[in-house]
Amino acid sequence: MARRDSRASGDKSSGASATNIVPLPDTRKSPTGRKGIQSIEIGFRILDFIVKAGRPVPLRDIAAGTGMPASNVHFYLVSLTQIGVVRQYPEAKSYGLGPYALRLGIAGLEQFDLFGACKEALLDLAMEVGHTAFLGVWGNHGPTIVYRVDGPQSRTVFELRVGSVLPVLRSALGRNLLAHLPDGLTRPFADQELIDIARTNFSRDDIDLPRNRREIGTLVEEIRRQGLSRCRGGLLTDYTAISAPIFDYSSTMIAAITLMGPRGVLDDDFDGPVAAALRKVAARISAEAGRSHVDGSPHP
Repeated sequence: MARRDSRASGDKSSGASATNIVPLPDTRKSPTGRKGIQSIEIGFRILDFIVKAGRPVPLRDIAAGTGMPASNVHFYLVSLTQIGVVRQYPEAKSYGLGPYALRLGIAGLEQFDLFGACKEALLDLAMEVGHTAFLGVWGNHGPTIVYRVDGPQSRTVFELRVGSVLPVLRSALGRNLLAHLPDGLTRPFADQELIDIARTNFSRDDIDLPRNRREIGTLVEEIRRQGLSRCRGGLLTDYTAISAPIFDYSSTMIAAITLMGPRGVLDDDFDGPVAAALRKVAARISAEAGRSHVDGSPHP
């Protein structure tokens, strides 16, 4: 069979090819200058509204909440329903999250890496503030340091090695965990430390220590109200530390970021710029862990 000369068909062949060209999706530049697909962003705006509603919502409410015409919202909901991210409830004429949204959520939780999320953030924070930053969790023996970064002004503090177990009442990390973890978990440690404190001649001028359960209760209330814990002179009399909690999707505390430096050098004021930076970093990592309360304000 002779080969057909495409030139013989003239404009008719080239015109047919043109009609088969798939148009590019609508694109827009992000604030960083990178191009994105606007329709995907709009779709996730609709999903975000349904997520925050916490229940199935009617089409008219989604339209009002997203500032979009109901007809446009309906087109998006059709596609989102077809892929399983959204589920339609015909009897209630409303839309909620679908089974694939659940699968996405579970996969996201399984893939979340606390250490990976915190590593670069701690480095940036230590460089910004100038002092030692460390990540701590509740380990088998109590508050435990799992990662540490020194800032430009950091001094060698051997009490803050990776793997070190800190006291509950005499460290900012310990106090933070005390305020947010179940009482049944932390009480035995705190009670033993109360006994140790009573046996030791700690001066109230050198260290702000609680001496009984009533004072512990007052301390816990203050930490929850501020969204930060602080301990002056707890581990070393001339050092201070402030700590911010990291929460997961269920608002369970999973870790804390702590800054430590010499008293009078590290600004440990709850209303100061260092505290604001610490809150912001902890809130961002909490958001990555799935927590919805991410504005960086004190924990309610």
